[in-house]
Amino acid sequence: MDHFVVTINRQFGSLGRPIARKMSEILKVDYYDRDIVDAVARQTGMPVSVVSDKEETAKSGFFYMSFPLGRGTTQTQDAIFRTQQQIIAGIGDRESCIIVGRCSDYILRGQPNLIRIFIYAPYEKRLSNCVNSLHMTPETAKKMIQDVDRARDAYHVRYAGYIPSDFSHTDIMIDSSCLGVDGTATYLCDFVNAKVSIR
Repeated sequence: MDHFVVTINRQFGSLGRPIARKMSEILKVDYYDRDIVDAVARQTGMPVSVVSDKEETAKSGFFYMSFPLGRGTTQTQDAIFRTQQQIIAGIGDRESCIIVGRCSDYILRGQPNLIRIFIYAPYEKRLSNCVNSLHMTPETAKKMIQDVDRARDAYHVRYAGYIPSDFSHTDIMIDSSCLGVDGTATYLCDFVNAKVSIR
């Protein structure tokens, strides 16, 4: 079987990142997320803090949380995306893996064994996840859910031309609150294995 690539887009607070990590353990493949920021920094010669600030930023008095900007475009941001695009394309050509966000579903759209996943959850569940798992105050959680979702959508539209939750560019959409992190990861891994095996 040829290698496969799983891309994961997600709503903020839907636990998409821990689900992706768990999937990488089950499927025994590498998982890429913040590693891409480090790679962009190395290739461009920019400090990681600069790449991260340009590509994704949100701050509060208690934590540092990242999300794609997509609001206002600069030459630097576009240059970072072009480098990021080359890195993601290289990873997709090289190995089976899971890549979270960063328009990877769009960048790798020509891959023969590409599985595109969108993870969502009801608002109240996401709010609860932000408070209980990310230790935010309810007020901060509400603002982050609104701001991050809006920023991710704008970023994706800017570079991919569609929002991350567009079902016409997604193979499976799943409510993570139904099965939790481990259950959702297991279910999605079964889907990945079944989808790749029939191609």
